[in-house]
Amino acid sequence: MKTEINLDTWKRKSHFEFFSAMDEPFYGLTVEIDVTQAYKKAKELKTSFFIYYLYATLKTINELPAFKLRIDNGKVFQHDRIDASSTVLKENETFGFSHIIYHADFVVFQDSVKQEIARVQQTDTLLTKDDYGDNIIHFSAVPWVNFTSLTHARGFKHPDSSPKVSIGKMIDKNDRKFFNVALFAHHGLVDGIDMGRFFDLFQDILNE
Repeated sequence: MKTEINLDTWKRKSHFEFFSAMDEPFYGLTVEIDVTQAYKKAKELKTSFFIYYLYATLKTINELPAFKLRIDNGKVFQHDRIDASSTVLKENETFGFSHIIYHADFVVFQDSVKQEIARVQQTDTLLTKDDYGDNIIHFSAVPWVNFTSLTHARGFKHPDSSPKVSIGKMIDKNDRKFFNVALFAHHGLVDGIDMGRFFDLFQDILNE
């Protein structure tokens, strides 16, 4: 479900119009995150660390209204739930785009992710579904590289307002574990203060 935002009364109307007129309205930040506690918790749960931090990412996104906004034909809508289209590595070292549904219950989420990964790995195309919807984030893990910045391939003629999250290689430093997180968002919908809220809440959730 989604609810249309009344642009005439929306406090961000002028910001939305200004940034939406740009050829590239997306901007991004890359931030180092402490995952010492999260990695320990994933091991205690005997679950994949990837599934654990993907869950934490979606939990964060779903608690922040700015990241649940999407643009459709010039109108802005707020979705009730945000899912993920994550890259899934295949045996032949290519990847496919998955469609992972967010569930607040981690056990349910974990089982659904495992099923979706298995489905994607049996396909031979990049796009593994006809329709992913727009209530998604674009998510990718880059566990081979401790990147400090990142860019995305973008087709400017294709309308897009979905945030993009990429997570890099986990490293050990001063007896703690860290990875870098690159977050991109449409500036007509998301400001720096919202980016700050994402990274603060994401760290808090990973520390739980």
